[in-house]
Amino acid sequence: MPHSFGYRARTRYMFARKFREHGPLHLSTYMKVYKVGDIVDIKGNGAIQKGMPHKFYHGKTGVVYNVTKSAVGVIVHKRVGNRFMEKRVNIRIEHISHSKCRDDFLRRVKDNAAAAKAARESGVRVSLKRLPAQPREARFVSTKDNEPTTINAIPYDTLI
Repeated sequence: MPHSFGYRARTRYMFARKFREHGPLHLSTYMKVYKVGDIVDIKGNGAIQKGMPHKFYHGKTGVVYNVTKSAVGVIVHKRVGNRFMEKRVNIRIEHISHSKCRDDFLRRVKDNAAAAKAARESGVRVSLKRLPAQPREARFVSTKDNEPTTINAIPYDTLI
């Protein structure tokens, strides 16, 4: 049987709008400000066919290198064989959104700066390094007024 390998082949669910998210786009989509150097996520919106990215770039994260009236240029690293190639893709703003990947980092930088400033004023040395999750501290469980109970499985029995 014939098989198509078109530009949007195998994107039945990828570009489909989600349940109760059909219809025109919100105005806030067009009001967002993108600057050169911003990190953005690419997610093709099926309601807008113009300026849609190729299916390969759906879900990828890149850096804005060019901003025009209604679109942005994004640098995405694409794996080709055993190397990563820098691809420059022009995408309309309906298909991108600001990435949340740096939010935690920027919040941590702000918190560390405030903690360092407070430490300088108080004269106490403080470590700003992150630590992995530590084991819980030891605790003592008293059996006084707290008798242990034994749990057994209920034996199988037919009800007829």
